Amino acid sequence: MTLQWYPGHMHKAQKEMREVLPKVDLVIEVLDARIPFSSENPLIAGLRGDKPVVKVLTKSDLADPENIALWQAYLDEQKQTKTLAVSTLEPARIHTLPDLCRKLVPEKTRGLKKLKAMILGIPNVGKSTLINTLAGRAVAKTGNEPAVTKRQQTIEIEEHFALLDTPGILWPKQLVRNCSYRLAFTGAIKDTALDYVDVAFFGADYLRQAYPQALIERYGLTELPDSELEVLELIAARRGCLGAGGRADLNKVSQLLVNDFRSGNLGRISLETPEVVAREVAEAKEEAERKAEQKEKDKAARRKRRRKNA
Repeated sequence: MTLQWYPGHMHKAQKEMREVLPKVDLVIEVLDARIPFSSENPLIAGLRGDKPVVKVLTKSDLADPENIALWQAYLDEQKQTKTLAVSTLEPARIHTLPDLCRKLVPEKTRGLKKLKAMILGIPNVGKSTLINTLAGRAVAKTGNEPAVTKRQQTIEIEEHFALLDTPGILWPKQLVRNCSYRLAFTGAIKDTALDYVDVAFFGADYLRQAYPQALIERYGLTELPDSELEVLELIAARRGCLGAGGRADLNKVSQLLVNDFRSGNLGRISLETPEVVAREVAEAKEEAERKAEQKEKDKAARRKRRRKNA
């Protein structure tokens, strides 16, 4: 599945970020701890250039703790990068963010100059909630759907620390396999832009293989079948998500599964590992090279036909 949900205000926001970035000292990139790679906008790396970055893994209470540790170790190896895993259940941990930022730009702490950080992230990763916790007041609009923040604003966090908040932006096209599914399953893409059944099929298949016990315990199952369709049908039967003739109402059971995952009712689950992502990135690169090669062959064939018919 390749989703291309890219509203006009996101293009405008990206342009504005590019203009303001030279005026900030570092970048805070907010990622979903369940999908650190899929929620990392590749455009942001190009926008920030060599500026230091703190990668904040939000919703860590919903992610597999072992997988969070794997991702932090992986990301911390990147140049001028530090990570911080947080959740709204531990506000004290969120308040350590300013000090972590100062460690990345120690030269700013020697004087009285204000440290300015631009905070970036895709929609619905908890960026506004993070800001409100830091500020100790409701300064950023929050919501349970993506694309709530629509414009930039500067927020004073401490006397010598300020955040430049920006709208959440996706990128025009996801090229790596399953990224779109992961974004949709976690709620980073508006539900009106996706097919619940399609997303639930992805989720059921992944959970069946990676977290079978979570499905068994949540829905009172004794065992799991071998296909995602059968998993959804079994859940539908257990939860009364049935339609005419007692058949599974796939739309209803799909919404049930998606919402159970997003709310944490299935437990602490991560949807990707560094190893899996590395494999998918390699596959995407090979596919792009294959398509480019085929495109050149097609061009050559057309040129040959034109010369022959001339």
